[in-house]
Amino acid sequence: MTEVAIELAHRFCPHCGTPNANPGSIPFRCEACGFANFFGPCGAVGALVTNEQNQLLLVRRARDPERGKWGLPGGFVDRGETIEQALAREVFEETRLRISTYDFLMSHPNNYHYGRIIVAVIDMFFVCNVSNAAEIALQASELTEFRYVDKDSPLFDQMAFPSNRLAIDHWIASDSTD
Repeated sequence: MTEVAIELAHRFCPHCGTPNANPGSIPFRCEACGFANFFGPCGAVGALVTNEQNQLLLVRRARDPERGKWGLPGGFVDRGETIEQALAREVFEETRLRISTYDFLMSHPNNYHYGRIIVAVIDMFFVCNVSNAAEIALQASELTEFRYVDKDSPLFDQMAFPSNRLAIDHWIASDSTD
C-alpha cells in the first residue's frame, strides 16, 4: 500500500459515516451532515541545543520515520499544551535535559510520513540553552546516539527531516551575523 495525504485517506465522514464524494478536497465537507475538516497542520517543536563551545546537539533516531538519521530533539505539541511547554517536555523526555533559556529561531512547514499517511505539520524551532548539559540520557525507544557537532558537521547532510536542516542553516547564518 502506498502513502497518501490525510485528505485522501478521508473516505467517510467521521461524524455521520457518509462516503466522501470528493476525496482529496480541502476542506472536506460532508454533503449529508455539513461536517467540515480543514486538515490544518499539527504543531511540532525542535530544539537547537548548544553547549559552551557553541556546538549543536544532534540525536540519532531509533525508529521510523527516518530511523538511523539525525535530528534535533523535539516532537509534537500535545493537545492543551503551549508551544513552550511542548518544547521543554519533548527535550526532557528525549534527553533528560532541562531548558534554561530559549529564543524562537524560525518556523517551516513539513510533511510527516507515518503509517502510510502524510500529515501536514508546522515545525517551530528554538535555540536553547540547558541547565544540566552533563546529565544527558537518551530515551532508548526514541534515540540511539547523540553528538555535539561544529557548524561544518557532515552529519547535517544526514538529517531525518528537511525542515531540521533548514533550521540548522538558519541558525548558522544568524549566528555568524551576531
